[in-house]
Amino acid sequence: MVQAESTSGTVIRYMPGFANDFETEALPGALPQGMNSPQKCEYGLYAEQLSGTAFTAPAHQNERTWCYRIRPSVRHVSRFEKIAMPFWQTAPCIDPDVISLGQYRWSPLELADTTQPLTFVSGMRTMTTAGDVNIQTGMASHVYLVTRSMVDDYFYSADSELLVVPQQGRLRFHTELGLLDIEPCEIAVIPRGLVYRVELLDGPARGFVCENYGQKFDLPSRGPIGANCLANSRDFKTPVAAFEDRETASTVTVKWCGQFHSTHIDHSPIDVVAWHGNYAPFKYDLRNYCPVGAVLFDHPDPSIFTVLTAPSGIEGTANIDFVLFRERWMVAENTFRPPWYHKNVMSELMGNIYGVYDAKPEGFTPGGISLHNMMLPHGPDKDAFEGASNAELKASRLDNTMSFMFETRFPQHLTAFAANEAPLQENYADCWKSLQKKYDGTPGPK
Repeated sequence: MVQAESTSGTVIRYMPGFANDFETEALPGALPQGMNSPQKCEYGLYAEQLSGTAFTAPAHQNERTWCYRIRPSVRHVSRFEKIAMPFWQTAPCIDPDVISLGQYRWSPLELADTTQPLTFVSGMRTMTTAGDVNIQTGMASHVYLVTRSMVDDYFYSADSELLVVPQQGRLRFHTELGLLDIEPCEIAVIPRGLVYRVELLDGPARGFVCENYGQKFDLPSRGPIGANCLANSRDFKTPVAAFEDRETASTVTVKWCGQFHSTHIDHSPIDVVAWHGNYAPFKYDLRNYCPVGAVLFDHPDPSIFTVLTAPSGIEGTANIDFVLFRERWMVAENTFRPPWYHKNVMSELMGNIYGVYDAKPEGFTPGGISLHNMMLPHGPDKDAFEGASNAELKASRLDNTMSFMFETRFPQHLTAFAANEAPLQENYADCWKSLQKKYDGTPGPK
């Protein structure tokens, strides 16, 4: 039997917040009122807390959810056996034969090249890693390729939360706390420790994943921007309670300190009938993101486009920033409008969801990736530079574009797969070779 009904309607996630608890139940009366752990729960359920932060974290950062489930989760694991997952790598992962210093770009990983069915887990392909999972800092970037659903096959990561960015095809995440459907132009964040399986709604599917080892993703401080624009908390949605009461042979795979282990059980672990709290998966529609920018002259830093940020412990320097470049109006006067040439302390991995990126009109195709590591210069190619330098600076709308960036304070190291098997564009750095010397010693723009 599968129950997927809720008596509480759609739940909206307001981030951050201990004060912003939400509750949902799939059976009436399953959710205790006035207490978290009653002596006996309704329907013979078990009470269990899932904590995403230390018990004594400050109230505004404390995240936990009380689950009322058919079996306690200790019944969802048995003896573990180590399994191989050779394409999913974890930091530190530094291959001495791979050079990570450079400007790199990859064409899309082709689903047609797959020779066997791939699930969301087995189809994960790690491109870069940064930091160290053992001290809970840094990240990894992946591309996922999915050609079949996970059936009686479940997964959770003890290492990280996953930020999932679809580029092609729709996925359904059957999580312990309910269902999340995502499609291109949406994202989902799956918390550390949460059990789920992924169903392919239409496919094949391809997308990007940022695996965050550090502090959780949150909304950035808007500072002088104030209360509105960028990503608004009201648009982040969590699932309603839904559960599976199925007694069937199942496998649970756990990622722990970069290793993968599987355990076999005789039932579905997706058995939370009701829950309340603020530690939950959520989704967000990137089409709701409202960018801001200069309305007179000059070009703000790309941090103005931050959707989510994961703090590093150093104020203003993120473990990870998730940055979005979408359709917007360009109105600045006397200003070079595309991204300017620069190098900085952050390492920038970009992905193209659809359309054309204004700084790279050629070669950076939907599904493609580029990497500009820390203190490596990068910027527009010649065509983008010449076009922006000579364009009539009237108000214009940048259309048909949605790209993103996984930006981290740590150097991103290429995996052997990224260096040797993924479709690396060997001549990418040549896009700057045709930039000409314009200086001739005389004043005036050239």
